[in-house]
Amino acid sequence: MGYRLSKIYTRTGDTGETGLADGSRVRKDHPRIEAIGDVDELNSMLGVLLAELEDQQTRTPELTAIIDILAPCQHRLFDLGGELAMPGYRALNQQEIERLEQAIDTWNEELGPLKNFILPGGSRAVALAHATRSIARRAERRCQTLNLSEPLEGIGMAYLNRFSDLLFVVARIIGRRQNVPERLWKPIQNVEHNDG
Repeated sequence: MGYRLSKIYTRTGDTGETGLADGSRVRKDHPRIEAIGDVDELNSMLGVLLAELEDQQTRTPELTAIIDILAPCQHRLFDLGGELAMPGYRALNQQEIERLEQAIDTWNEELGPLKNFILPGGSRAVALAHATRSIARRAERRCQTLNLSEPLEGIGMAYLNRFSDLLFVVARIIGRRQNVPERLWKPIQNVEHNDG
């Protein structure tokens, strides 16, 4: 494959518009660009999470399985960005969703049932997994906003939904493998409810 970018700046976006892969121009705050941007931010945050896990890999080799599941997701998120930039283009397939579901099911068996709400934190890696999950949820919402005005084909929204589910489980499994207790939500005691 040849070079994709010969120049980093083109000056064509200086007036607040950007080009899609089909050559059309849209405003930089168009719902499609918002969705592309959030998927890009998600991919970047996933890169931060992976870097954290890779830094710890020598201390905790059991994190390797988590890295092996998450690393391909960077490529799939890039594919999803391509689908959003090129309406009609399809890169994601159902096998990718099934791969995530299999990991969720396997790790959930190890974790057991969740008995309370949990808070992000406990370790840097757990917190980063939760931060990545929250960006995944936002990317999913942005794609839904786009879907309302320009119906999306393919499985991109389902992929984002499953990926955010995976990240929730990843946060828990990282904590378990690091022997970090989950930070459980503690409700305010003696809260009065106003019924009317």
